[in-house]
Parts: sequence; C-alpha cells; structure tokens
Amino acid sequence: MKLAAVPQIAGQAEGEVLKLARPISFWGGVDPKTGRISDPRHPDHDRELAGRILVLPGMIGSSSSSYIMLELMAIGRAPAALVLAEPDAILGLGVVVAREMAWGSIPVLILPREQQRSLETGTRVRIGEDGSIEVPNLKCQPAV
Repeated sequence: MKLAAVPQIAGQAEGEVLKLARPISFWGGVDPKTGRISDPRHPDHDRELAGRILVLPGMIGSSSSSYIMLELMAIGRAPAALVLAEPDAILGLGVVVAREMAWGSIPVLILPREQQRSLETGTRVRIGEDGSIEVPNLKCQPAV
C-alpha cells in the first residue's frame, strides 16, 4: 500500500523506519558526530538515525537543528529521509545547504500524525519522488 505524503524537499529513499515516540530537538538531542539520539530523557535515547527513514511526530525548537542536520549529512550519518507531521523549515534548511555543498540530499516529507500511525519502527519502506511512501503489508490505505 502507499501513503501520500507532501514533499517539502523531493527525493527518493529506501530504508528502515525509525518512528520517534516523542518530538525532539536536534540541537542537544542528537549527537552530530555519531548520529545517535543523545538526549537521555528521550524514550528513543541512543537509537541511530543514519540511513533510517526518520518519522518525527514533532520538533522542539532551536534554529541550530539545521546545523546538526548539516553536520550529519556532511559525515554520512544523516537519516535517509525525514517524515514530519507538519512543515519545518529548520531541518529542511540543513538539507538544502548540504545539497548546495554537494554533500547529498534527502527527501523531507509532510505526513500528518494520523497517517504516521501506519509507519512502524523496523518496517522497510520506499519513498518516491512524488512523496509516495510504499509500505509493505499495509492492509488499507488511510484517508488523505
């Protein structure tokens, strides 16, 4: 089955989902050297972001999060894609700057929380240029 997300930054990706249990701030919440969740209070503490389809229920402030995303992309420790519940210019800015620096690019998609429920940690998904998210074994297509 496919979910229809809205691309904030178009692109293709494939990988295993890491769906965070709570919103996070990349600044202070993600280690820019390892790509792991470093906030010891976060339920997903020490989970690795690199190569994952990162599903975020929300973001917690800090314009410095774009810097952390840029650093992760520069060293190859970034997620394969970001799936956000609502538009976030801060993380997207890090992706755009990395692309301009020729450090690669990743898709950034908007998928409301209700539809994010169809994505579970560990599930392998494929993201299309149009924002579609192919989810194997999804029984029914959620309303868009």
